[in-house]
Parts: sequence; C-alpha cells; structure tokens
Amino acid sequence: MTLKKALDIRRGEVISLVGGGGKTTLMFALARELASAGGCVVTTTTTKILEPLPSETPLLLLEKNEQELMRLFLDNADRYRHITLASDKLASGKLTGITPEFVAKLARLRQVSCIVVEADGAAQRSLKAPNPTEPVIPLNTSLVIPMVGVDAVGCRLTEEDVFRPEIVSNLLGLPLGEVISPDAIAFLLTREQGIIRESPEQARIVPFINKVDLDKGLSKGRDLADKILAMRHPQIKQVVLGQARSPEPVIEVISQKRIR
Repeated sequence: MTLKKALDIRRGEVISLVGGGGKTTLMFALARELASAGGCVVTTTTTKILEPLPSETPLLLLEKNEQELMRLFLDNADRYRHITLASDKLASGKLTGITPEFVAKLARLRQVSCIVVEADGAAQRSLKAPNPTEPVIPLNTSLVIPMVGVDAVGCRLTEEDVFRPEIVSNLLGLPLGEVISPDAIAFLLTREQGIIRESPEQARIVPFINKVDLDKGLSKGRDLADKILAMRHPQIKQVVLGQARSPEPVIEVISQKRIR
C-alpha cells in the first residue's frame, strides 16, 4: 500500500510531521511518492532539519528574505516536481525553516500540489514530548502525522532514549528511569499537551508507528496502535505501521473498526 492511500492524501494538503522516530525520512519518502502525481511538492520545516542530500530532494532553495524565496520558488516550480525550502544554514549544518505564515502563502499557489512540513525536533530519538513552544504546526495543516519509533516501547525514561524525558515524566506521572509501556506512549500521543499539541481542530491526525521491521516490532506496533485507538481521540481514526526507510514504507493500517 502507498503512503498516499494509507494516509488518504489529496492534492492541496498541508501535512505536518511531529514527534520522533523518523520524521525527516518520512517527509522525503512522502515527497518522492507525491511528486509522481504532478504539480510541485514542497518539503520544509518550521523548526530545523539537517541539510538534505541530493538523493532526497532535487532542489534546495535557501533564502532569508521571504519575498525573494517566493520569487525563487516561482521561478523553479514549473521545472521541478519536488523542492525543499529553508531560510538559512547554521554552522551546525542544520537548516532553519520558514514561518507558518509563509506555508499558508505557498499553499495558495496553483503550482503547489502538497506541502510536507517537519514541525518538530526530536534529536533523533524515537520518543519525545514538546516544550511550551513546540510543535510549530501551520494553522492550515490538514493532516498531522505524529510519529513514534516502536523501539520506544519498553525503553527506559532516560535522556539516552527519550528527548526531554523530564517533560515526558511530568505528563505521564512516571518517574525518570522507569520502563515506558505501550499505554504510556498511547497516552502521550493522544493528550492535548503531548505529542499532538497545537494540532488544528480541522486536521486529521494519523499516527505513524515507525521501525516495525525490528525484532517483534510488528506485534508491538499492533498492540500500541490498538491502545492509541482505544483512547478514542475524535481526530484519530486509524494508525499506520511502517518502516520509513523502506522502499515500501507502509506495512499495515489499523482502523478504529478493529477495536470495536
């Protein structure tokens, strides 16, 4: 099954990725697939990302001035089916992103078929909780994809495995160093101040459980998906299990019907 079908993506969508466990990889996997449908797919961030490789994006445009960045985009949008936009490159090698308001301007352009935004950072951990300024989700987002690596199930609540473990500890009431259960992750993912914090009310929310190719990953992923859906969040109707690095990233889709 394709990502487009699993996530029910339509032309004109603004897709925001939050959480941990493979957002950048999934962003470019989505772009590769969606670019084949015509129009120009924009990938970007409202926070920071590592500079993409040429294999990940055909064109990277860097410009601090939004008017100039828009001009550069329009000059290239009819020639490229996938363009990555950012405002600047830091000494660390990371790229700083664009504003949510600029995302809204891009979404109104006829040349743009979809926009995929990495709206959160997780320092390459499989699980995280947002601080009070995160995530930075554009208000016109139509699809939020909160990500969790299945390897977070059973790990300990430490800096080694979790980004901002102190915030996770406060949200869950779980002491630092304790084992993280599937129920705890499901709670973190569905609570208002958890991973999906600041998700627009009109957006669909489809969690993506990544790395299910790991040992016992599929069974752990199914269990976690059932627990997420059991929370009955009104915007979450299904959960996708997958491996973002695979040529075929979708392994299984679990819907609300399964747990009725």
